[in-house]
Amino acid sequence: MGTDLHELLRSLRVWDPAVTELPPFDPATAPGDPLTLFTAWFAEAVAAGQSEPHTVSLATADAEGLPDARVVMLHGADADGWSFATHAGSRKGRHLAARPYAALVFYWPVLGRQVRLRGPVAVAPADVAHADLHARSTGALAAALTGRQSADLDSAAELARASEAAWERAGREPDAPVPSWTLYRLLPDEVEFFQGDARRRHVRLAYRRTEEGGWGTRLLWP
Repeated sequence: MGTDLHELLRSLRVWDPAVTELPPFDPATAPGDPLTLFTAWFAEAVAAGQSEPHTVSLATADAEGLPDARVVMLHGADADGWSFATHAGSRKGRHLAARPYAALVFYWPVLGRQVRLRGPVAVAPADVAHADLHARSTGALAAALTGRQSADLDSAAELARASEAAWERAGREPDAPVPSWTLYRLLPDEVEFFQGDARRRHVRLAYRRTEEGGWGTRLLWP
């Protein structure tokens, strides 16, 4: 007998107290810029044991405006923006070339928290992308060297051959260049911090960039 999806969904809980702590969040104590708060929340997610807190959903749109989303890794966050990387010829790379604007969503269920960002996306200089890639693992370099991301794959055997060659080169040439590997930086216009509450009185604090280049904040209904 197959699993009934609706029954399975109804059996699940969100923010089970056994595995989730919902800390209080007073927006009046929030710093004046979102990067400072993001850094603090990220550290708290790590300390709370959130698995893979650096994974983030990235939403883009193609030239016709049709949306797409996938999970990527955060490579950094600073005054230049929140950074992630991919091949320029991948689907998301092509989307960003056509429409250089995106959204990011972090979800840390161990604390009942989300952080949402959206804004324009810029390409980092090639030497910065090169340094970022080569600061990572041999496996990351091998994956980048395998290339052809998002292209049609004829067979698993074809991937295995390309991957073996890429791993061999990554081990032999740890500074191998990958010209298509691109580091992108999302410089947000808006950043929202969501703190879940057991009585569904969720706190939503939104930062919006002002015309002067600073930040204004406002609360949102949950």
